[in-house]
Amino acid sequence: MKKRTIQKSGTGQENSFHLKRRDFFKLLGGGIIFYYSTWDPSELLALPLAQRRGVPTDYNAFLLIREDGTVNNYTGKIEMGQGIITSLAQQMADELDVTFESIHMVMGDTALCPWDAGTWGSLTTRQFSHHMCAAAAEARAVLLEMGAEYLQLPVSNLTVKEGVIHGISDPGKKVSYGELAKGKRLERYLDVKPAVKKYTEYNYVGQSLLHTDAWEKVTGKAKYTGDYRLPGMLYARILRPPSLGATLISVDYSEAEKMDGIQVVRDGDLVAVLHELPDMAAAALVKIKAEYSFDEKDVNQDTIFKYLLEAPSADREVARSGNLEEGQRMADAVIESEFHDGYVAHAPIEPHTALAIVEEDSATIWASTQSPFGTQDSIAALLGFDLEQVRVIAPFVGGGFGGKSPHQQAVEAVRLSKITGKPVMVAWTREEEFMYDTYRPAAVVRIRSGMTSSGKITLWNFSQYFAGSRGSDTIYAVPHALTMGYDQSRDAPQVHPFATGAWRAPGNNTNTFARESQIDIMAAQAGIDPLQFRLDNLEDQQMIDVLKAVADKFGYSPAAGPSGRGIGIACGIDAGTYVAHIARVKVNEETGEVKVIRVACAQDMGLCVNPQGATLQMESCITMGMGYALTEDIEFEGGKLFTKNFDSYQIPLFSWVPEIETVILDRQHMPPQGGGEPAIICMGGVIANAIFDATGARLYQLPMTPGRVLEAIRKARAS
Repeated sequence: MKKRTIQKSGTGQENSFHLKRRDFFKLLGGGIIFYYSTWDPSELLALPLAQRRGVPTDYNAFLLIREDGTVNNYTGKIEMGQGIITSLAQQMADELDVTFESIHMVMGDTALCPWDAGTWGSLTTRQFSHHMCAAAAEARAVLLEMGAEYLQLPVSNLTVKEGVIHGISDPGKKVSYGELAKGKRLERYLDVKPAVKKYTEYNYVGQSLLHTDAWEKVTGKAKYTGDYRLPGMLYARILRPPSLGATLISVDYSEAEKMDGIQVVRDGDLVAVLHELPDMAAAALVKIKAEYSFDEKDVNQDTIFKYLLEAPSADREVARSGNLEEGQRMADAVIESEFHDGYVAHAPIEPHTALAIVEEDSATIWASTQSPFGTQDSIAALLGFDLEQVRVIAPFVGGGFGGKSPHQQAVEAVRLSKITGKPVMVAWTREEEFMYDTYRPAAVVRIRSGMTSSGKITLWNFSQYFAGSRGSDTIYAVPHALTMGYDQSRDAPQVHPFATGAWRAPGNNTNTFARESQIDIMAAQAGIDPLQFRLDNLEDQQMIDVLKAVADKFGYSPAAGPSGRGIGIACGIDAGTYVAHIARVKVNEETGEVKVIRVACAQDMGLCVNPQGATLQMESCITMGMGYALTEDIEFEGGKLFTKNFDSYQIPLFSWVPEIETVILDRQHMPPQGGGEPAIICMGGVIANAIFDATGARLYQLPMTPGRVLEAIRKARAS
């Protein structure tokens, strides 16, 4: 077999891969349109590209009614386990008056779906779904007008059931949506847009429905990016430096070139080996010899917090009320605390993966990404293509948590495909995932608070350093308060030694841990039950309601801490949702190990579209949150990472899962809020407070590892 080294200076088009549109869809089957394997590829030409970077005003961008009455529901959002593949279908079915089973979700495809900024921030239901429902409402109204003309009846004499329009006075007269739409775009529009339905008119919304993708996922039929295969496809393994602060000086890949079937590609600092078999590519990679220069930051996991406090930052006043000096004069006790939180990895089950086909005037990329349109932007700019020439498809994504918003793997696959002229798969190894995925930033929070002898908070001075301001809200009724943020300056060099980014409820985990720990410290010093202390200092009725709801679910009885029971309380707000936790832990004071026994959680998330799905998200947040609270930490020196796999990075195990009880408050009359992230924000605070209640030991740093727990117990006993 011929061996080749390909440089960027070559044409890159030998053995170019060509695939006709119809053959392309035959090859991929139902992997693009979820649950509709008989989809006709010719429909691609009839559907709007919706490439404008903004929410489309044409309702056709969100839906297509086929002749058989089934409905394609288009969304630029992606499905990564959060369940919107089900909840969006519930909303579309209700707004159109069709059956839930008739909705077929088409997700994360830039050629078919309306533009979307990305799937993050728990924004799908509380933001995107409003646009989708408005589009469905207009489509329904247009279909009623068309039905009125077809049946020769006034619209006022029509009703719709399961996608069939009936005459009210003459039920024998009827016509289906499919007969009217005939699988084509609806070209009629309304000057006055109809209102969406009220919650009292819903049929599917509010029902607990199992995730519609569950069967495919548990049987292995669901396709993720790494499952796709194309003729002539090559697997790539990329030469990676030993440190994120390293620069390639020289490289010798002569030994790799000697291997049968191996192609070596170099494009600047991108050096890759490619083969039809991934194992052969991996074997060739280890034969490459490279030299690097290093520019490392002088910081590690032990010195990072001092480093952050001394680093240049941009200060920003987030919120202010009253006068801090007056708040201190009113206080009988002032407490100052400093809280630390280390770097945390996303560690998704599916690593970053991409498959790319680059041809002379087009590119198609399958990518495990939370941002198909952002990926499209990057690839179009890289190739010098128009947006319409670049198609990005996000199949099922195996976990993201914010880490798959960037798409480096897609860029790598595109560069290699352009040079080789073949389809190229880039699938990061677990070590690459740890090294090149972004981390939740390490951060420091300083709090100075004051209270009266009766337990009323008078002073609250909250400063976060590099956590981000999300979740830094005071939430309690404090007359004199200031919240400051100290974050990365736009003009300053990168502060962190490696890339950081969003991590499920970014910033809020750190800020809520600090705030709720400080509140617990104050309650204990005042000798007041921590639940009562919170209620005494709250005016927000929604927060009061969730605290009372979780206390009722838990069967909570008051006691000032530390009571020896091992019960903790924490509350907060994220993505518009109010959340409160009560947890019970058991602490082994000889080993420092913490066992979470029970967690109760209450949420006020407005209208809950799918209670079953929301419950699953609450349970997943609680489970995942135990990881950042107790074990997940990154060890590093400068840009060199020592934590590179699950043998040194402990995520929660099934055996850890406590008894979990959830409450979703009935708020059908209120707009829906986010549900994918809120329940995770309290886990650090609620466990820290439970440890204090059990042992009298206060933890000021996450994760609360056995060593840190033992040190806190030692200090508590010595004081």
